[in-house]
Amino acid sequence: MRAPIPPFTRGTALQKVRTAEDGWNSRDPEQVSLAYTPDSWWRNRSTFVAGRAAIVEFLTEKWNRELDYRLIKELWAHSDNRIAVRFAYEWHDHDGRWFRSYGNENWEFDADGLMHHRHASINDVGIAESERKFFWDPSGPRPHGHPGLSDLGL
Repeated sequence: MRAPIPPFTRGTALQKVRTAEDGWNSRDPEQVSLAYTPDSWWRNRSTFVAGRAAIVEFLTEKWNRELDYRLIKELWAHSDNRIAVRFAYEWHDHDGRWFRSYGNENWEFDADGLMHHRHASINDVGIAESERKFFWDPSGPRPHGHPGLSDLGL
């Protein structure tokens, strides 16, 4: 079981979103994969991923490419076992070019609170390093005092 579990209230949906954000900011593919069912199915941009092993492989490649990754997620809507979020993350490539990636995700959970479907649409926008807005130690979660997406005007 992975609390909170459905049916979601606004409070438990907010908790689930922050827990997901913190997990992804760890950049630990093995740990992140445990939030998903063993047969989880994803659409991430134009890539389709099925199962935990494929999730680990996908995330390992992602974070080897997207350096100093920092993510902020914000609850958009929720129902009994579904959550919609919007998000943005900042990262740079191996050549030092910075990007902010914007997106929306739709999540569906099983009765034990594990995500079994994830649909993500994402767009990358090149930014100057001086345009960055996400500042915290890239090896951990966003500090609770750091502004969220709406606070940053994103």
